[in-house]
Amino acid sequence: MIKKLLKLFYLLFFFNLIISSNVTAENSKVDEISKNLRCLICQGQSVYDSNSEFALSVKTLILQKLNTGSSEDDIYNFLKSKYGDWIVYEPEINKYTLLLWLLPLFLFIFGGLLIIRKLFINRALK
Repeated sequence: MIKKLLKLFYLLFFFNLIISSNVTAENSKVDEISKNLRCLICQGQSVYDSNSEFALSVKTLILQKLNTGSSEDDIYNFLKSKYGDWIVYEPEINKYTLLLWLLPLFLFIFGGLLIIRKLFINRALK
């Protein structure tokens, strides 16, 4: 009798473990995607961090899309087509965002050249 109960307990324990690991994998994928999405209601927060109705509906949408077999790129493309490129924290490099990606590099180089120029001009004058 006790052996049968132990077998049943082990069976239920491992079944629960298998189901919970699958749910955890889905939730971690939802978390990963929602961390890269901007909440349109809460300025400055990601969908992952926000508790607004918009963020909750996007998380539900991501979970539904993952359950239907959509890839991460499919989900991003769907959300970008619906809400625009602004919803993604890391925009793609294209002709519209090229200046956004290159401006920090230009400013860094320009600032470095100014610092070097000041250092060498000050040393040459002394």
